[in-house]
Amino acid sequence: MVEKDIFFTPEGLEKIENEIEYLKTVRRKEVAERIKIALGYGDLSENSEYDEAKNEQAQVEERIAKLEMMVRNAKVIDGDALNTDKVNIGSMVKVLDVKTKKETVFNIVGSAEADPLKGKISNESPVGAKLIGKEIGDIVEIEVPKGTITYKIEDISL
Repeated sequence: MVEKDIFFTPEGLEKIENEIEYLKTVRRKEVAERIKIALGYGDLSENSEYDEAKNEQAQVEERIAKLEMMVRNAKVIDGDALNTDKVNIGSMVKVLDVKTKKETVFNIVGSAEADPLKGKISNESPVGAKLIGKEIGDIVEIEVPKGTITYKIEDISL
């Protein structure tokens, strides 16, 4: 598998690093303790507590490996290097839906930080990809499952 760059805001990368630390220092110990207790129950062939604990251990280790790969491939967005001339990863973009006249603010982030319910959309999402590189005043048509949305870019900030 070819690993690709994963874009993060400084806060997003810190969140991932904190999760790795938590998984390594807290969750590993909790799962190891569960395994130890389950081993005390005897016969492993019919020990569901042991099986569950081993499965949980595998999930924790898999999550750690995934997060560490993300950190290895992390490209941190330097807010100082960004400008407000064009939409980029790290930009806050205020758009106006031309049809409904509703304003929305999107924070363009890397895919690992995306949280649409909080207005954080991925640079790889249909909306994020279409906004990247655009300027204030540009009109952008975006194909979404419900049809086409037309946005006018009203403001770009950091």
